[in-house]
Amino acid sequence: MSNRRNFIKKAGILSALLALNPWKAEELIPEKPKKIKKPVVLSTWKFGIKANEEAWKVLSKGGRALDAVEKGVRLVEDDPNERSVGYGGRPDRDGKVTLDACIMDETANIGAVACLENIKNPISVARAVMEKTPHVMLVGDGALQFAISQGFKKENILTPESEKEWKEWLETSEYKPVVNIENHDTIGMIAIDEKGNLSGACTTSGMAFKMHGRVGDSPIIGAGLFVDNEVGAAAATGHGEEVIRTCGSYLVVELMRQGKSPQQACEEAVKRIYQNFVNQNRSVKDTQIGFIALNKYGETGAFCLQKGFNYAVHKQDGNTLIDAKNLI
Repeated sequence: MSNRRNFIKKAGILSALLALNPWKAEELIPEKPKKIKKPVVLSTWKFGIKANEEAWKVLSKGGRALDAVEKGVRLVEDDPNERSVGYGGRPDRDGKVTLDACIMDETANIGAVACLENIKNPISVARAVMEKTPHVMLVGDGALQFAISQGFKKENILTPESEKEWKEWLETSEYKPVVNIENHDTIGMIAIDEKGNLSGACTTSGMAFKMHGRVGDSPIIGAGLFVDNEVGAAAATGHGEEVIRTCGSYLVVELMRQGKSPQQACEEAVKRIYQNFVNQNRSVKDTQIGFIALNKYGETGAFCLQKGFNYAVHKQDGNTLIDAKNLI
């Protein structure tokens, strides 16, 4: 009987509030909780399809998102036919293949390497930095020394195909990366596992024929990759210098924290980068930027500066390559 009286009392209060202020009353009605879609993994570019399949082997068995993203991007690092990541990556203008990577887990543990030579799998070296050192980033010779100390094999990762392209480039030494070909240079992967935890990985050989020592956004937490387990994750691809200017992946995650969907957050981040070009009176003709995003509910989004960027999404119903919407 008391339950019935309480119900009538609460109904009466709510009716009075509705009469006085319908908007305030709406705030008192709890939102229906969203159903979390999991696991989900998404990654940049066409090679993301095969990378997702590899990551799904971990996720589909209830494995950790961190293990999934490392395994997924390693597959691309190992492929000599992929010319912008790991083994087979295009060299810098001195003919040296230098690799960058970072990784981040659900508790904000991070690891990164930059300008790493002669090691095929920089993403696993980045994870070792995260788990076995007091630091978050190692670069150059120091990164190489650490990798060797951890049992990674030192080897020549300049393939004959990449060496041939470099020698042809030396004939003109003209630095004009081709949009959507030479200047995307990244696989970024983000995932949510069965426990609802997020992780991400990003790995690259950087822009083809760059200055020796150049580092882009890919190994920089907050630029090429960012994960906040309470909100979501994001990864970037394209012209790293432009992503760094806006701390692009961090920006996408913070926009999701403010209530934007993954799609809306990616769109806003690209628009801010575009506005930098406008403000500085620079042309965007030779520049591509793309973002992918995943929120805590397993919702996804992606957006790019100009046509040509695609990304792969693997959910329970399959693995799909999607052409991202573009700004210009």
